[in-house]
Amino acid sequence: MSVTNNVTRFLDARKTKYKAFELPVEKLGAVEAAQFLNVPEEQVFKTIVTKREKGKPVLAVIPGRHVVDLKLLASFLGEKKMHLPTEREAEQLTGLQAGGISPLALINKGFQVVIDSAAQKFEEIYISGGQRGLNIQLGVKDLASLVNARFGEISRVD
Repeated sequence: MSVTNNVTRFLDARKTKYKAFELPVEKLGAVEAAQFLNVPEEQVFKTIVTKREKGKPVLAVIPGRHVVDLKLLASFLGEKKMHLPTEREAEQLTGLQAGGISPLALINKGFQVVIDSAAQKFEEIYISGGQRGLNIQLGVKDLASLVNARFGEISRVD
């Protein structure tokens, strides 16, 4: 694997077992990424930036075919309301391109991470590697531990 970035360096430094996969650099959705990787699409997760009324945004890591259920997420977080920013706002909030937003690339940036409980059905899932064209396969427990995430039912099939 030739792609090296802050995410892969971080995982290497933490001695975390992972596999990195190069994808086409155009913005692929999680479902397209699953098809490209030839893996079950329910195992490929996407990171959605969500906003509270006040305070830091929250990263929702959800299955590729799902949408964030803002009411479920707000309830899980004890918030009145959660909002979806525009793609441009999400890029400004994270400093990452849409299609490359990853909780692993935003460690120590103050983002709270919630992983949909659907991930707990798997030993490993696939998520963005922090840039378009890079996907990371790693253990669900490793991911949760590295990004200090909690699991909750926060999405639904669109």
